[in-house]
Amino acid sequence: MANPVALALARGIAHIGVMTKPPLRLLLCAPRGFCAGVVRAIETVERALQLYGAPVYVRHEIVHNKYVVESLKAKGAVFVEELDEIPDAGAHVVFSAHGVPKAVPKAAAERGLLGIDATCPLVTKVHREAMIHHKRGRLVLLIGHAGHPEVVGTIGQLPEESFRLIGTVADAERIEPPDPHNLAYATQTTLSVDDTRDIVAALTRRFPDIAGPAKEDICYATTNRQEAVKAVAGRVDAMIVVGSENSSNTQRLRETAERQGCKLVRMALRAADIDWGLYGHVASVGVTAGASAPEILIDEIIAAFRERFEVTLEVVETANETVQFPLPRELRPDAS
Repeated sequence: MANPVALALARGIAHIGVMTKPPLRLLLCAPRGFCAGVVRAIETVERALQLYGAPVYVRHEIVHNKYVVESLKAKGAVFVEELDEIPDAGAHVVFSAHGVPKAVPKAAAERGLLGIDATCPLVTKVHREAMIHHKRGRLVLLIGHAGHPEVVGTIGQLPEESFRLIGTVADAERIEPPDPHNLAYATQTTLSVDDTRDIVAALTRRFPDIAGPAKEDICYATTNRQEAVKAVAGRVDAMIVVGSENSSNTQRLRETAERQGCKLVRMALRAADIDWGLYGHVASVGVTAGASAPEILIDEIIAAFRERFEVTLEVVETANETVQFPLPRELRPDAS
């Protein structure tokens, strides 16, 4: 006959094993993660490695995500901040998705380097609009974050005196341009939609004649990801934003969640970055990812939650993205 004490103990252990995981609702934002410009940039580096072999140099991080950068390094990409770090004339160098000043491709050509432009087409759109405004004699008020590579690249398309940088509503309120009737504005593509709306409102109120873009400069992916966060953040106890700290659009997702009233918002690149002690008493968590974060990292974090919780997963979709961008011309299969 089985020992009744041992039998009871075994049943208790089995019961504990079933009940150790507390229930948790995970709300997964959609859209999230890679946008078309990021996909194009990564594929540009991978295609260049296939065609030309390693090393292929990349000036600045191709996109702001450490996992992506390390993955490309493993395939033979070499990341540099300046062209003088490239030792070999005739080497291929990819310019990042954020865009570069005009002086950079010029300097690369002078050194005999073979430049490949992976600038996101939506950033290129901002460059072209700024050049048109400049040709028409307008001072361009560039809404963006000082020092961000995209802003540096945009300002570098024209003489420096052609721009004034506007970072906040306060900047918009105090700027005194030399000719208030001959202005235009452009924006960094990865800004907060709400912040930018307030800045533009201040500029248009102060300068009614100011010219704006035919279609807003903040890219579709930035807008869509922020809208998805707005749909989720008010419904959950916590939000995790997957991505790197130096990613502008990822930081804006964190800010968006906080503005929607979510009390616990954290960024994480990998599951190992999560402080699990923060989630012991939550019933629901929202998950989103910046436009440079690959889906594999999101899957990793969901799997880590499943290890600790009995997860019910719900996808909250606010837009369906179908945008695609072709590779740079020299990398396309039909290139001569």
